[in-house]
Amino acid sequence: MYYSLAMLAILIFVFILQIAFPPLTGMFYFDPTRVLSEPWLLFTSIFLHGGVMHLFFNGWALFLFGPLLERRIGSGEFLKIFFASGIVGSLVYWLTIAIGIIPPIPALGASGAIFGVMGALAVFAPDLRIFIWFFPMRMSEAVVLWFLLEFIGTFDISSGVASAAHLGGLAFGYFYAKYMKRKMERWYNPWGEYGVY
Repeated sequence: MYYSLAMLAILIFVFILQIAFPPLTGMFYFDPTRVLSEPWLLFTSIFLHGGVMHLFFNGWALFLFGPLLERRIGSGEFLKIFFASGIVGSLVYWLTIAIGIIPPIPALGASGAIFGVMGALAVFAPDLRIFIWFFPMRMSEAVVLWFLLEFIGTFDISSGVASAAHLGGLAFGYFYAKYMKRKMERWYNPWGEYGVY
């Protein structure tokens, strides 16, 4: 069973709960003014979404990329990247508020976690071909484009998108995957660059 698809099912289930019990969203989304007293909001906000289209795009990306990454690194590492990327994304978003780049606007969604998954996949499947706005490109090229777009978006207050959370998740997923890959290569070849005769 793919944990990535189980996560997708959980996101859909929680969204149904949000519709059935509207106060749930305000209780568990990422509120920058409450995060120091309620640090679990860094985690719970990952499961919430702001509308059907928000859930659809996040869910579609998770459906496409989640199993591909999970097959390469295993379910445990996939979950680690997913949740850590989501939390790091929230922390980076909070940092942009703390230093005055954007006002303290609440945020929610699994985007930071999913950007982490995509960043990690760019390391483990750099030649994977995907389409962005109908243009084909390799995953290693797409991650550069996403980084630039989200970096620029971080300074666009009017967008309504927590680009800093995307950026933080993407960076964590990418660099953690680089660390994982180096660790795996050392395990397969403990002699490093030297051959064994």
